[in-house]
Amino acid sequence: MKTFSQKPAEVEKKWIIIDAENIVVGRLATFVANRLRGKHKPTYTPHVDDGDNVIVINAGKAVFTGKKYTDKKYYWHTGYPGGIKERTARQIMEGRFPERVVEKAVERMVPRGPLGRRQMKNLRVYAGTDHPHEAQQPTSIDLASLNVKNKRTA
Repeated sequence: MKTFSQKPAEVEKKWIIIDAENIVVGRLATFVANRLRGKHKPTYTPHVDDGDNVIVINAGKAVFTGKKYTDKKYYWHTGYPGGIKERTARQIMEGRFPERVVEKAVERMVPRGPLGRRQMKNLRVYAGTDHPHEAQQPTSIDLASLNVKNKRTA
């Protein structure tokens, strides 16, 4: 038996679309990160970008469990002394770019480095229902039906 190793030229990428309305952010991010990396395929090779192209719509309607909506903080540094800044998840979700919450959650589940950055380019996140990728004919995946815990009801 020889160990299978996929070549970059042999990769077949599909387009999938996920509706994030009432879906828990962490569960959505783990599903998307696995799809971006290609771990759902039997041809998975760790050093090759063989994941799918993922489109997430309605990212502004994704939800958190517990008190994360008000208590979870996102930090960044300006580069100046004492320049640490923070925003809560609520401030970001109610702000101009609510899709950044989903992007950050997925980005932190993908490995850092050149391969992870290349895989993140296969992710497109939109706050509303409109997206410019109809020509790719993406297949829809209903994440809420895969597990009861994926969808937040109350």
